[in-house]
Amino acid sequence: MIIIDSHLDLSWNALNWRRDLTKSIEEIRRSEAGSKDRRLGHNTVSFPELRKAEVAVCLATVLARCGQLKDPRLDYPSREIASAMGIGQAEYYRIMELQGHMRMLRDWPALDAHLSEWKRTVGSGTPLGYILAMEGADPILEPGQVELWWERGLRVVEPVHYGVSYYAHGTGAPGGLTPKGRELLAAMEAVGMILDVTHLADESFWQALEIYRGPVLASHHNCRALVPGDRQLADEQIRALLERDAVIGAVFDSWMLHPNYVGGTTDNSLVSIEHVIDHIDHVCQLAGNARHSAIGSDLDGGFGTEQSPCELNTIADLQRVPGLLRKRGYNEPDIEGVMHGNWLRFLQKAWVPRAHHGRQS
Repeated sequence: MIIIDSHLDLSWNALNWRRDLTKSIEEIRRSEAGSKDRRLGHNTVSFPELRKAEVAVCLATVLARCGQLKDPRLDYPSREIASAMGIGQAEYYRIMELQGHMRMLRDWPALDAHLSEWKRTVGSGTPLGYILAMEGADPILEPGQVELWWERGLRVVEPVHYGVSYYAHGTGAPGGLTPKGRELLAAMEAVGMILDVTHLADESFWQALEIYRGPVLASHHNCRALVPGDRQLADEQIRALLERDAVIGAVFDSWMLHPNYVGGTTDNSLVSIEHVIDHIDHVCQLAGNARHSAIGSDLDGGFGTEQSPCELNTIADLQRVPGLLRKRGYNEPDIEGVMHGNWLRFLQKAWVPRAHHGRQS
């Protein structure tokens, strides 16, 4: 079954983890074998594996922070350097396009045509379609640069990642939007950018929903009612997103699936793909339908099999999800919705009106 995955950090993996994503999973794991970093040698994502997984489209991120968290793979000493790294990550995708591995999707006609080709060829030889997204808006130096990034192809923006950005408070840092954050949202709405509420601290989340009237999604989020913590969505936040006709991508990171999970300590055999289904189902129960749940795997978000559901070896194991949903009583149209149809409906609604304003590409 075709999959749309709403969160993959492909260029961050290539540049910051020095992974050649054109190689097979086995080749990448062998190249990282013996590392003292427990996260290396267990990767689950590469271009060949995405094809096996039938991931036809993904939201592919730019991820570069400027803050006080001091993660050497994420944080830079100035926003200017973070911006340059973000531009470099976007350039990586362009290079992958030139080599035939990827295809940027800027608007609904491009997405529709891409999926038609994928279905005709059953994915054979068709590049991975990607929508350029930004996880944490530090690479946008000022709100006035939103239009420049739009011209580069950026279509989805999270204002903040962990900590505090120039624009908002994020995971682990309670607080609201900054004045520049409010300007950022106004600039995004003006060009038709999609707001991704993932990682917004609660106060920032509610302020953003109040201010921003454009399309809203949650690319990779699970449910606080099942696994407590400010990284998860509370039920009242989910209900607010449902009112905005948003779609929520379920995450496959073990610490977001098991309460009190500690990376490197908790026995990962306790976590299964069934736990992901629990979060998908929770959103569906709150909605009263299956129109708002989807896949936002984050399977290359700084972890691999050591911190993924125990039966998941590569991203191709996302194909286990339909069978698990059938076991829960979901019908085929609803399963297709979770795997790709809900994102398609959302993106068509978000993008088609832009045709009337001449801003499709």
